[in-house]
Amino acid sequence: MKGFRKTYLRGQLPGLGLFLMCCAVFAVTFRLYGLPLGAVGYPAALCAVGWLLYAFLRGAKAARKHAALSSLTAALTEDMLPPADTPEDADYRRIIALLQEAREKQEADFEGKYADMVAYYTLWAHQIKTPIAAMRLTLQNEDSPLSRRLTAELGRIERYVEMVLAYLRLDSTSTDYVLREYELDPILRAAVKKFSGEFIERRLALDLRPTGARVLTDEKWLSFVLEQLLSNALKYTPAGTISIYMEAPAVLCIADTGIGIAPEDLPRIFEPGYTGLNGRTDKHASGLGLYLCRRVCRNLGHGISVQSRPGQGTAVLLDLNRKTFVVE
Repeated sequence: MKGFRKTYLRGQLPGLGLFLMCCAVFAVTFRLYGLPLGAVGYPAALCAVGWLLYAFLRGAKAARKHAALSSLTAALTEDMLPPADTPEDADYRRIIALLQEAREKQEADFEGKYADMVAYYTLWAHQIKTPIAAMRLTLQNEDSPLSRRLTAELGRIERYVEMVLAYLRLDSTSTDYVLREYELDPILRAAVKKFSGEFIERRLALDLRPTGARVLTDEKWLSFVLEQLLSNALKYTPAGTISIYMEAPAVLCIADTGIGIAPEDLPRIFEPGYTGLNGRTDKHASGLGLYLCRRVCRNLGHGISVQSRPGQGTAVLLDLNRKTFVVE
């Protein structure tokens, strides 16, 4: 409000200057005609009082309008603006209405293009699953080092497709979260089974300890998170063991003996597209896996954190403590 007062008073200076100039003209004129100057002073004083009263009332009205406009952080419609008292106000209202109309049209165009893009990539992701399934069926008829390697690479392609679908569905209003109580161990075994070939081929040990836990979650989305975390653990563990166990009270730990994460990278590993030092070494890293995991965990009401030291492995902690959800 202090800034408004200064601006308002500055705006009254031209009117004050015109009033003083008129008084000076009258004084000079009366002086030239030999009339008493007192005849000018009294009317000038009355006019000054009237002008001050008018300026005060007009300032109070302007202050109220300023307060009303300041309370509008974003005028969604023209009707939200204060009424126009002058032709200048009416002009500004028309300009704002045109700008609002242009913005709404731009938003509608963007939403339409975004919806078309989501529809296209969703269709693409579903269509590409057909040749992937056909290739998997073909590879099942052969058991050789090459077929096992191709099966592992095919699984990686499937996970990339699932990442695309997850990315598209995160901000979708139609995302179907089915939250209920599940046994955790069958979900863990199903996720680990998808990577059994990679464990065997790379001779990595698996320490999967029964949890006996029941968690309130969505099975499909929790499986997505577990598969992403296992994929990361396998990618950055050239030798050693991947352990999956439950810490009290309900924190699932997925730990590996891999290359670890640099301390300067840890604060940013959940940022979209951030790959860090390990990602610069592995040219195929997308930097989206952990970002998607955090987004999904946030939607499910789960917590996720990472502990790691270079050369000593990484441990991802999933906080699966029961949360209270409000049904809308």
